[in-house]
Amino acid sequence: MITARTRGAAAVLGAAVVLGLTACSTGQTSSGGAGPAPVAPVTGKVSLTYLQKQGDQQYFIDEANGAKAKAAELGIDLKVVNLGNDANKTVSEVQSAIAQKTNGLIVVVPDPAVGPQVVQTARDAKVALLTSDDQVCTNSPTPANCDKANLVPRIGFSGRQMGAEVGKRAAEDFKKAGWNAADTRVISASKQDVTVCGDRVKAAKEAFGSGAGASVQTIDVATDNTPTGAQDKVAATITANPGVKHWVVWGCNDENVQGGVTALQNAGVGPDSIIGVGLGAYLACKDWGPGTPSGMKASLFINGSDIGALAVQTMYDNLKNAKPMPAEAFAPTTMVDASTWQSAGVKCS
Repeated sequence: MITARTRGAAAVLGAAVVLGLTACSTGQTSSGGAGPAPVAPVTGKVSLTYLQKQGDQQYFIDEANGAKAKAAELGIDLKVVNLGNDANKTVSEVQSAIAQKTNGLIVVVPDPAVGPQVVQTARDAKVALLTSDDQVCTNSPTPANCDKANLVPRIGFSGRQMGAEVGKRAAEDFKKAGWNAADTRVISASKQDVTVCGDRVKAAKEAFGSGAGASVQTIDVATDNTPTGAQDKVAATITANPGVKHWVVWGCNDENVQGGVTALQNAGVGPDSIIGVGLGAYLACKDWGPGTPSGMKASLFINGSDIGALAVQTMYDNLKNAKPMPAEAFAPTTMVDASTWQSAGVKCS
């Protein structure tokens, strides 16, 4: 991966936040140390490119649809590109978008290591850049080690807030179950080089520890954030812990929890001995649809449509009206389970 150096998110985007999306009016924002954007306001029609990882995942499908709806409302030419999990494609698609005279780039990187090159490419072309969902550092391949002033402004969800909600719900269910901490284990599954994942699982662990009323050993499981990847890694974890009777599972996303719950059930662990709390709800709801018992007990619903719309609105406001972009803008979330997911508007993958 390229590690081209820049000198701060200030050179890429602004810092204060003006949120123009009614659906996210209850979200939180945080200001950051960034300065003026290096791009001139657009006088004609705005052209944007939205580059997404895992574009066939329901969350990102919703995000793209929200972005398209907002673009249509504002009269924006919007192109959405599915990067899959290909970091190299990120760079080539950024270059392609610039060659096609896009005014602004909104990017969800498959791998944060490619971030510095994306930033430098956008800077060189004087094209506005905004990230959604995952963080990108201007001068490091590892956002977790990045000074906040060097993080590219982002539209998304608060990783710590989401993780805390997951851990809180897991603790509530653990206490209701009345399990013995000595024969219970927590599986915390995530892609460990993704900053937002680290924020989520760390906050979940802290909230669980505060609310469970007992000290339960946590096993950190490194995955690729896919259901099959998580299933394989959790299966090995189960084998390595033969004396455990009860399991609590959380992770960076629904994929990790679904994979973990599947591995446990395949190993003969019954749904009553599993407390899975997902993050996303787009996969968790598949377990609830048939009405049969499942180890997936709840999931935090994150609405991708809100993020896509807010990202487009934020970029438009910057390009047309010179309004500075946010260091971070957060949308609200809702905990759902088998009895509430449909009324909350969750769409199953």
